[in-house]
Amino acid sequence: MNPTLKFWLVKLAYITLAIVIISVCVNMFLAPHNIAAGGLTGLAIIFEEWMGLNRTWVVLIGNASLLVVTLIFLGKEVFINTAIGASMLPAVIAITPRYTLVSDTMLSMVVGSALFGVAVSILYANKASSGGTAIPPLIFKKYFNMNTSIGLFISDGVVVLLCLLVFDRDAFFFAVASIFITSAVMSYIETGANKKKMVYIISEAHEKIIHDIQTLMNRGVTLIPSIGAFMQQEKPMLMVTMDKKDYQQLLDIVNTHDAQAFMITDTVTDVHGKGFTYESGSV
Repeated sequence: MNPTLKFWLVKLAYITLAIVIISVCVNMFLAPHNIAAGGLTGLAIIFEEWMGLNRTWVVLIGNASLLVVTLIFLGKEVFINTAIGASMLPAVIAITPRYTLVSDTMLSMVVGSALFGVAVSILYANKASSGGTAIPPLIFKKYFNMNTSIGLFISDGVVVLLCLLVFDRDAFFFAVASIFITSAVMSYIETGANKKKMVYIISEAHEKIIHDIQTLMNRGVTLIPSIGAFMQQEKPMLMVTMDKKDYQQLLDIVNTHDAQAFMITDTVTDVHGKGFTYESGSV
């Protein structure tokens, strides 16, 4: 299969999956309980209750307007990806059954919001969106390097405030809680699902530790010159990065050769390079 065709087919599959999830969230979890949890879909829920406008048409008209903004500020690739999602969303919402899947409002809000966060993260990972208020976070990310989960929280917050004009206070606070959950899920997927361990080690047995890390763990080690302030004695400091599941093995290696070794361990959220984002092997 042509690589370009395969690329677009995979991208289309992910976008379609995300749009279906969003539609299910709106029609089966959020709208049945009047939870307008931000976004153009939230506005659609508000306008449907307030003015009797069909939520499908609100989403369609809103997305058409925001596609112009996407082309201007985010470029052709994001525009094409967004156009796919923005055109699919009204159609999928229209054919998705309007059914109260969960009768309990709190449970419905939690499940729907979490799934919504997953869906939007899938779109963002493919440089796409469903349109609506998902567009501003992409602009904030590009021009201000703002985390997309924070950007979505801000843009959705404006929509949620409109709940007070149409629904009761309970619906407003459910909507607020919903965008918190959606933002938290997106933040976890964006920065927390791929956490690694970064470890610094100072030990007299550094050569044996390096050997075992390279042979038993198949990981590379960086030697960093360091000088103790008290004795003014230079000692090599090892730096090694690994998956969380490999951390116990490193502890076992260090304790085997030097139970008194000095170690500093940190959790990092983004690691790029051979052995992590590229093919497996030593780094």
